[in-house]
Amino acid sequence: MFEPHSLDPKAAVWLFFAVQSLALGPACVATLGEPPYAVLMEQLGRKTDSRGAESRFTRAIEAIDLVNARDPNELRFEGQSGPKELIHSRRVTHWVLELEPAASDLLLLAARAHHLRRWHLTRADYPAGRAGYHAWRRELQKRHAAEAAEILSQCDYEPEEISRVRDLICKRGLGRDREVQTLEDALCLVFLESQLESFSTQHSEEKVIDIIARSLSKLSVKGRLASTRIALHESTSAPVSAAMARLSSQET
Repeated sequence: MFEPHSLDPKAAVWLFFAVQSLALGPACVATLGEPPYAVLMEQLGRKTDSRGAESRFTRAIEAIDLVNARDPNELRFEGQSGPKELIHSRRVTHWVLELEPAASDLLLLAARAHHLRRWHLTRADYPAGRAGYHAWRRELQKRHAAEAAEILSQCDYEPEEISRVRDLICKRGLGRDREVQTLEDALCLVFLESQLESFSTQHSEEKVIDIIARSLSKLSVKGRLASTRIALHESTSAPVSAAMARLSSQET
């Protein structure tokens, strides 16, 4: 259940900075991976509805961010630190808009909500090995989709719209559905830009190369072109080159 009053002190601090970004403008240090709400909504043209009231899209985005601001895990990106899933979801939103400037509201909501409360169910809660990993991922998708549906229902979205967001979060139709592929591209790009460096320090070089190759193989042509714009840390350049060479040999 979405309960703003139940924020713990640490989450409240992050939320304070997020709210401050509304008033302080693009230069505010609290951007945490994207322009402030006011700038984002102005770009999307969805800040208010036809009656001049705050749009349901704006309310949904703010509600999702409020939940993600509770993440006790931190992510550092471009010199800023903040709740991991708050930054992560904003970067996914960024890449969706880079790939599809006219992205639908429902795709943007799925991008924003795809990791809701991810920290509540950790990999350690499931057995080691590929079977345990896939079981964990399936349960996560179900939870994220269900919690996103609850928020969207409270923000006046129709059942068919909520169903579409659930399908996107669960990646139903991957390989056939353009919007699902765009979301998949965005997720892979965020991994490369903000998580690969940390991942590479925790695993063997061979596993790092294998994971990078798998990530690149999931990208569409547009996604692969976008990946060339990511500035890689020097420690990950070699594994990425090796992964690209491996992928190229597999595709020829």
